[in-house]
Amino acid sequence: MKRQKPTFKPYDQGQLMVLPPTLEELIAADHPVRVVNQIIDKINLVPLLKKYKGGGCSSYHPRMMLKVLIYGYLSNIYSSRKLEAATRENIYFMWLSGMEQPDHNTLNRFRSERLKGIIKQIFSEVVLLMASSGHVDLQQVYTDGTKIESSANRYTFVWGKAIKTSRERISKQLEELWQYAEQVAKQELADQTPTQFAAIDPEEVRKTIELIDRALEDKPVAKKIRQKVKYAKKHWPGQLKSCQEKESILEGRNSYSKTDKDATFMRMKEDHMGNGQLKPAYNVQISTSDQIIAHYSIHQNPTDTLTLKSHLDTFQQELGAKPKELVADAGYGSEENYDYLASNQIEAYVKDNYFDKTQHKNELAKGNFHPDNLHYNNDLNCYYCPMGQHMKFIGNKVETTKSGYQRRLSRYQACNCNGCPIRGACHKSENDRIIEVSHHLIELRKRARELLNSEKGVAHRKKRPVDVEPVFGMIKQNRGFRRFLLKGIEKVTIEFGLVALAHNMMKLCTLIDLKGFLAAFLHLLLYTLSCITINARLQKRFLPAKLIPILS
Repeated sequence: MKRQKPTFKPYDQGQLMVLPPTLEELIAADHPVRVVNQIIDKINLVPLLKKYKGGGCSSYHPRMMLKVLIYGYLSNIYSSRKLEAATRENIYFMWLSGMEQPDHNTLNRFRSERLKGIIKQIFSEVVLLMASSGHVDLQQVYTDGTKIESSANRYTFVWGKAIKTSRERISKQLEELWQYAEQVAKQELADQTPTQFAAIDPEEVRKTIELIDRALEDKPVAKKIRQKVKYAKKHWPGQLKSCQEKESILEGRNSYSKTDKDATFMRMKEDHMGNGQLKPAYNVQISTSDQIIAHYSIHQNPTDTLTLKSHLDTFQQELGAKPKELVADAGYGSEENYDYLASNQIEAYVKDNYFDKTQHKNELAKGNFHPDNLHYNNDLNCYYCPMGQHMKFIGNKVETTKSGYQRRLSRYQACNCNGCPIRGACHKSENDRIIEVSHHLIELRKRARELLNSEKGVAHRKKRPVDVEPVFGMIKQNRGFRRFLLKGIEKVTIEFGLVALAHNMMKLCTLIDLKGFLAAFLHLLLYTLSCITINARLQKRFLPAKLIPILS
């Protein structure tokens, strides 16, 4: 058989066009870049315009720069150099920028300096715009957190515990030197008693060491002691000054990175070494509605428990009001959070640590001997131990948490644990068992469990894993955003704001496409139904009655 000659479509790079197409014609009507363009054109950028001073060379328009940045984050382009290249090579960026070509320094300076203190206002305005169109419900939100790694060096760290140990070591050695000097030169130090060694100050330490050095100057002292005094005189004041500077940076945290002092070392789920390694990171908290981010906040604390209060406070500042209903997992189920939600009239669909275990029948969440599973007599204000022994009330205790919240604990003690056959399993104390109970927490937890087990609560529990948690999956896995590029909590806030804006606009594009799909499907369905109706009428009119059941 003779082989046919292949044919190809015409190909000529040098072909001229009488009317070449514009960028507008090359971009599809339903492309996400048009959503970014329309939304940014609608928002008020007066606060951003105030960042620019008059005079000098003209600047690129901030509206154009913001569009380029947001669409870059929507397209998984985070590097300023790659954004610079995109404005020269990508028709979508060329259309957004109006053929302007800002360089990477200009883009990065706009992102890290111009948007500082402004990004939250822009984000809130976009969220309120989406709320007015019915895409976001700000009265009912789902809250969760994730840790995103800082761009800091993973192995340059400062630990609060190490600083404390260093201060204690210097204090102890200084006291030993003073005691030795008192023994050798008692007369010279008779009227020179230093202050408390526990609360040491660099200047006080310097004076004390100089005093010890002068006292031992003409005395027969071992060479080792003189070397120690010389070392202390040279290094200890500087070390203590360094400790004070590091403690001021820590601000109550347990660690920070030397190359990003706002980042705290946290245990990450993305553990490439598989050894539970700590990395410098930030705790990102978000509140979502139908997978759209309604609010976000950045925290330096690794635990979610201590972030909820400040997260909701900023929610009110930026969006005008707190939500009416909040759904969260057991990481937020503390007495402080329950109390805060109750005082702000927010319905707390928040699990406690043992909620899931209590849902299984014939299973005690914390064991037979836990105070929560002991019988309490409200009239007599007493508990009964597993052996039925009376545990009397012995007083109250106030406990202050790290955040400053004060918990009131009631203390109860068993009358006689001697000879009890289950004492070893019940408690390990040498004396009679004492339990501490917060009755306020019990009431708050009871109310939360009633809400969670209600019909509405069950619906919230089912929806939470498919509302807020997929957002982190989309950001980290789909968009590949696992590590910040900028350093410092202010710049990190800007960067995640751009991520959140890009995510929301992409979700809005999806909703618009879904709306169009549903409209087309409904049109097809109505057309099909009308055809069926017409066919039925034709059958009745032209076919014999006996054939209609067979054909149908």
